[in-house]
Amino acid sequence: MGEVLGRAELVERVRQDRAHGLTHALANGAFDLLHVGHIRYLDAARREADRLIVAVNNDESVRGLKGANRPVLPEADRAELVAALRAVDYVVIFPEPTVTPLIEALRPDVHCKGTDYTADTVPERDTVRAYGGRIAIVGDPKDHSTTDLLNHLRLKAEG
Repeated sequence: MGEVLGRAELVERVRQDRAHGLTHALANGAFDLLHVGHIRYLDAARREADRLIVAVNNDESVRGLKGANRPVLPEADRAELVAALRAVDYVVIFPEPTVTPLIEALRPDVHCKGTDYTADTVPERDTVRAYGGRIAIVGDPKDHSTTDLLNHLRLKAEG
């Protein structure tokens, strides 16, 4: 089972891991309601390095990205659920609108994004490439989304 850590704790854990020769992949997202697309994304990201770090957007940033009715689950719950997945080693909640400051602090060997991106459209690509990191596009086709799941449930409830 993974651990939910604060940023300072995570930076130190990454430092210790690197001293032992371990590599790190970073994946990020809201993970509002876990679905099979999340599992496939994180399983694929885990194969990119020795350790998988998952950065979970805090509640305020999810509202900014997804709308006033989101997130469905609070950040602590979302982080705990993600940490319980077998692929995940470390989870951190981040408050910034992008994951760039966390990438700068951790300098993961690999920054993983889903298949709705290409290596050239990843917003953090320049930051990752500047320190010699690698971008990996992982997971299955983006056929699953929490928004679609919520819309489906809303239609069922109305119908």
